[in-house]
Amino acid sequence: MYKGENVLNLPNLISFYRLIVFPLIMYFALTGNEYWFVVLICISLVSDVLDGNIARIFNLQTDFGAALDNLADICTYAMALLGLFVFKWDEIEPHAWILYLFLAVFVLSYIVSFLRFGKIPGLHLYSAVSAGYVQSIFFFILFVFGFYPWMYYIAVGWGVIAYIEKILVLFKLDDIRIGVKGLWWLMREE
Repeated sequence: MYKGENVLNLPNLISFYRLIVFPLIMYFALTGNEYWFVVLICISLVSDVLDGNIARIFNLQTDFGAALDNLADICTYAMALLGLFVFKWDEIEPHAWILYLFLAVFVLSYIVSFLRFGKIPGLHLYSAVSAGYVQSIFFFILFVFGFYPWMYYIAVGWGVIAYIEKILVLFKLDDIRIGVKGLWWLMREE
């Protein structure tokens, strides 16, 4: 038990899988083995959608699970980005400005969280969750079917908006807690 939480549950096991497979995905990317990279990153992207939904549907949300999922998300999306740079950069490079903007806002959200609370921002705001779904779909389609610029701009643009909201929420909160839906809901609580 972690602070009275039951941490041995299916969503946490799925998140833990994503952490375990992370070095293998990195190995396949760095050695240029696109086939196995794509297989494992796609499994991780699908499992990312599953773990949070299972936790919410079956009321298995925990602070530990939120932090574990967030860490697994970082690893999964870092590997998706690595694959983007290794295998798809020629297609992405002309559109890289918005990716750089997203990465800057993403990193800033973690800096704000560490400076304010000393920990990973285990928030699952509606905007961030929906951006994650859109980005998962984008990465899946990118690695399996190819590059579609309109999808890229939607996925990355929505991510920029979601992480700007996350930064604003981090400034509003007294402490990080699960169940925060977004800035609008947080302001309605006041």
